[in-house]
Amino acid sequence: MTQKKKIAIYPGSFDPLTNGHVDIIERALDIFDEVIIAVLHNPHKKALFTMEERIAMIRDSFNGEKAVQADSFGGLAVEYAKMKNAVAIIRGMRAVSDFESEFQMALMNRKLNKEVQSVFLMTGFRWIFTSSSIIKEAAMFGGDISGMVPETVKIKLMEKYAELKKQGK
Repeated sequence: MTQKKKIAIYPGSFDPLTNGHVDIIERALDIFDEVIIAVLHNPHKKALFTMEERIAMIRDSFNGEKAVQADSFGGLAVEYAKMKNAVAIIRGMRAVSDFESEFQMALMNRKLNKEVQSVFLMTGFRWIFTSSSIIKEAAMFGGDISGMVPETVKIKLMEKYAELKKQGK
């Protein structure tokens, strides 16, 4: 009998992808055969990068790694997981402050679909302070974000802020 491929989704805005995200994804690959990085389309959030730019940066960052896919979705993560035949939704947690909202979301997802598990992975200690918003702010003011994001993301952030500065934004 052939064993079913274990697929997990890792939903988020990834605006942009950070090395903290990469750490979670690499560790999730120790547990799952495939991880789909599912970029959420949230019309209520003002993203710095377009959906296409975020997906391209993710693909570039994983340089053709077959076990890592990048996709976009709108709506419920648990429904997207079902559509992709995923057995789990990966969530990264940096601190205790993340726990309450993540726990509530996991309980709701469990209520909506008992077949999809929520798997929490603690962010590696060196990434606890890292968030996309903090990195964007540092980059906007010319801070050195080397080592906090994949190199391709660093380049795109520098280009994006140079472009916005030129436009007077």
